[in-house]
Amino acid sequence: MLSQNSIATNSSLAATTVPVASGGGGVVGKTASATPKNPQKPNGPAPAVTTPMAWVLLLVLATIWGTSFILMKKGLVVFSAMELGATRVSVAALLLLPFALRHVGTVERSRFKWLAVSGVVGTLIPAFLFAYAETKLASGLAGVLNALTVVFTLLVGALLFGQRLTALRVLGITLGLVGTVVMLLLGGSGGTDTPTGEGNAWYGIYILIATMGYGVSVNVIKHKLGGMTPMAVTAVLLLLIGGPALAYLLVGTDFLHKLANAPGAWVAFGYIALLATMSTAVAMVLFNKLIQQSTALFASSSTYLIPIVALAWGALDGEAFNLWHFAGMVIILAGVLIIHRAK
Repeated sequence: MLSQNSIATNSSLAATTVPVASGGGGVVGKTASATPKNPQKPNGPAPAVTTPMAWVLLLVLATIWGTSFILMKKGLVVFSAMELGATRVSVAALLLLPFALRHVGTVERSRFKWLAVSGVVGTLIPAFLFAYAETKLASGLAGVLNALTVVFTLLVGALLFGQRLTALRVLGITLGLVGTVVMLLLGGSGGTDTPTGEGNAWYGIYILIATMGYGVSVNVIKHKLGGMTPMAVTAVLLLLIGGPALAYLLVGTDFLHKLANAPGAWVAFGYIALLATMSTAVAMVLFNKLIQQSTALFASSSTYLIPIVALAWGALDGEAFNLWHFAGMVIILAGVLIIHRAK
């Protein structure tokens, strides 16, 4: 979820393909727009042949991002959705603070507003929305719905940034939305094995809103922040939103009281800290390495692996997954595939 912005930035430099992985957060396919002015290419050209190490990195990244949803579920056992979201953003911001301080002085003043927009709609708000959704939605289903990032990145690009919509891309968007309806309305919430003990399929709407935010963020980075490195974008935007998140966490919630008194609080905090750490710094470094050893299109393949990992963790945790869920997932991923391949 929190690594999403860095991935979008990196891959926007590779032809017109924009893979976006969110640990949260999926990978976004092709977008048709002009190449950013004076783009930096810190990783150099990708090799023509995908190396064995690239496959290893792809599987590791899919595992990290696919595991994000079960980690959120475990954190919600003790902490509220608001506490989890604020903790996640705060830990990530503190983790990347040294990098933020190194890069913040090099950022043009005109770009701070766009970094703030990207940080709020692409990181801060989704952190709360995903956590809130998982209070009554199976973590595995949340992992599948995260793939809608592809759909909304394309849709937002068309509506706000003049991106061309072809018939195939419209078909891909339509399939993604149809698959969501099938999964949630016919398949349900995935059972009552949630942190609250209640299931409600309508909570999937929070994930839809979060992926819309991802779509806005990806397009802002591509069209307004071209030339900034993934590390600079991620670290500085976290610097901008991390302070308010930490202040809210310490002053506006019961986080400290729960951490000191609630049974299992430190274990739950460990899950959240692991989520923030793996989905930001570690995933970003590995993704940059993957781009070096393959192509942006190959890296986007993690879109199809993340739901599988998320569902596997959910199954191990006793979550229900029925044929309607499977059908919805297939339809969504078919739409994603069409968007990736559409000209």
